[in-house]
Amino acid sequence: MNVLVTGAGGMVGSHMVEILAARKHNVTGIWHKNKKNIEQVISPVNFVQCDLRYGEGIDQIIMDELPEQIYHLAAQSYPTVSWISPLETMDVNICGTVAVFEAIKKARKYKKLDYDPMVIVACSSAEYGQTLNELEDPYVKETAELKPLHPYGVSKVGQDLISFQYFMNDHIRCIRVRIFNSTGTRKVQDVTSDFTYRAVQAERTGNYVLRCGNLETKRAIMDQRDLVQGLMLLAEKGRAGEVYNLSSEYCYQMKDIVKVIEKQIGHELKIMIDPKLIRPADEKIIIGNIEKLKRDTGWKQIIPMEQTIADMLDYWRKQ
Repeated sequence: MNVLVTGAGGMVGSHMVEILAARKHNVTGIWHKNKKNIEQVISPVNFVQCDLRYGEGIDQIIMDELPEQIYHLAAQSYPTVSWISPLETMDVNICGTVAVFEAIKKARKYKKLDYDPMVIVACSSAEYGQTLNELEDPYVKETAELKPLHPYGVSKVGQDLISFQYFMNDHIRCIRVRIFNSTGTRKVQDVTSDFTYRAVQAERTGNYVLRCGNLETKRAIMDQRDLVQGLMLLAEKGRAGEVYNLSSEYCYQMKDIVKVIEKQIGHELKIMIDPKLIRPADEKIIIGNIEKLKRDTGWKQIIPMEQTIADMLDYWRKQ
């Protein structure tokens, strides 16, 4: 089967192309800026550098390959960056998504009229925003109101709704996946990757001070391998046109992550709160109701946080 993965240079994308290739699929991975991760991929993957915002590149790739599955993971995916670069965030996340769907329409017009891929669109729990703070039940459902708290969240709402529009009006099969926090090896600029990286630096220097932001927030964090498995199950078993939460079932307070790291490295970390690392607005707790996902796909979370952190520490030690 021909499979296309956008954002193949990212943490999730680089692992996804490896898994797909290991399953003997013909995989094309699109990357734009992050070459470091794709250099670590040892599976046979056809990597193509392409800026999705300018449709000519993705148009040609889709017309040439006619992928049966498209995993659209490419994004500016950091809320903190979106405060600094809101225009770029909107451009990449919304216009990049439009480019993928327009390329499918062109492939139908010029190459194969009955071309009918399944498109998995990586949306975000950040779409819920303030709603997460207002609900009595912290397990937010897909039917909850979308009230994002930062430009990144707004861009993901746009990506989500524009995908639904292409399903309704152009009959392009797609599934919108509101992904909650995930982490793992090759991840950068999230809490777990930052903390594990700094813990390894502390091991090397003997300076066990950990600069951090708000440690009181709670996040349902899953291993990227569980996330990839969920996306692949949705491509096979999910219902086209639907939206699904993909979330860890286990919620961690950020200070709990610190405790797991301390246990793994065998040393206490001295906490130093840095105001620069505290967001202007933040959700107190982020965890998703995944009854719909489990019912339709049978997905289960397998990898415990202790294993994820151990793998990340080992990854940073080898860098």
